[in-house]
Amino acid sequence: MKIVTIAVGKKHDPKLVGAIEDYEKRLTGFCNFSWILIPSSDKETESGQVLKQLSSDDVVVLLDERGKLWGNNYLSQAIEYLQNSSTKRLVLIIGGAYGVNNDLIRRSDYIVAISPLVFPHQIVRLIVVEQLYRAYTILLGGKYHHQ
Repeated sequence: MKIVTIAVGKKHDPKLVGAIEDYEKRLTGFCNFSWILIPSSDKETESGQVLKQLSSDDVVVLLDERGKLWGNNYLSQAIEYLQNSSTKRLVLIIGGAYGVNNDLIRRSDYIVAISPLVFPHQIVRLIVVEQLYRAYTILLGGKYHHQ
């Protein structure tokens, strides 16, 4: 399964690039992972640009602080289910500073909160790749995640 994260904003913060790339490298053994970066603009333009990147058969997860909280085990089970369902592409969306428009909310299959806390978008990128790696290690019974 291909996993794409669409993030609104600048390229990765140079202070976080090493950590992001480390988890991207770890993910290569589990999935085909990539980024699509959308330049910051106004909410309508950003959301429109994100929608243009989506295919009708994509499973879309919008990351939003008002979304449902998923634990690590739930995320790993969701990934397993999607892989077993022959999902071709899972798309995670990190919206802009002012959120996304209603069209993008309606297009999303899931709205998920990383935390009830709000994080800078650059840090969310690191959290996303780390949590994906954690989910895959849970599926494989690895030692990375401790319960």
